[in-house]
Amino acid sequence: MDYRLDEIDRRIIYELMRDARNTSAPTIAEEVNVSPGTIRNRISQLEEHDIIRNYTAEIDFERADGHLTNLYVCNAPVSERNALAQEARAVPGVINVRQLMTGRRNLHIMAVGEDTEQLRRITRALSRLGIEIEDETLVESETHSPYTSFGPEEEISTNTTTDFISLAGDANVVDMTVEADAPIVGHTLEEAVQNDILDDDSLVIAIEREDRVLTPHGTTAIQPDDIVTVLSRSGDTDQVLEAFIADEAAP
Repeated sequence: MDYRLDEIDRRIIYELMRDARNTSAPTIAEEVNVSPGTIRNRISQLEEHDIIRNYTAEIDFERADGHLTNLYVCNAPVSERNALAQEARAVPGVINVRQLMTGRRNLHIMAVGEDTEQLRRITRALSRLGIEIEDETLVESETHSPYTSFGPEEEISTNTTTDFISLAGDANVVDMTVEADAPIVGHTLEEAVQNDILDDDSLVIAIEREDRVLTPHGTTAIQPDDIVTVLSRSGDTDQVLEAFIADEAAP
């Protein structure tokens, strides 16, 4: 990595993630006590180093003429994953492709179609590329939050959720950072279920630990600062969060 972030860079990223459309260089400059010119120069440097890649509008496709958004959870051979991801992006209707460093379910593809028939055409197109679709479901809603560690200290709270996707039915997928005193810390996933720390309807599908992404197994022990991705079939997000965040009432 040839560019190291400082506090000004982090605050710029935080403010742009929070609301890029209504955030200006003078506004950020006032928050961090530097000149607007400094902020503009820093933004240019972050863009040049591909740290800030684009400014994307968040669209509610259901409100846009009743379009449907579908999430495909796919498998791709590790050696071909990047190439397949690029090919998937070229499929009409695909709006987002996420690569995961796991053995299975390592490619998440989001696509939009006017109706179920158009989604079926997208499914067939992905299959023809050699992508194995393990699961797919309609997305009800999706929300994003800025990375709180880059924000002002007073805005860093115990809510460690970094990403949340509501799926069709009651299911959802949530990303969060494990707190040091969380009930699940030190337990394997199997122990967590046996001890009712994690309910049977919740499945940890990925763990990011330092610079590695782990494929979770029953014998995988959760550590502080792990970033976990959890699929909750019941949609009880509060119960999922309780396993991974510290109990404020604890001494």
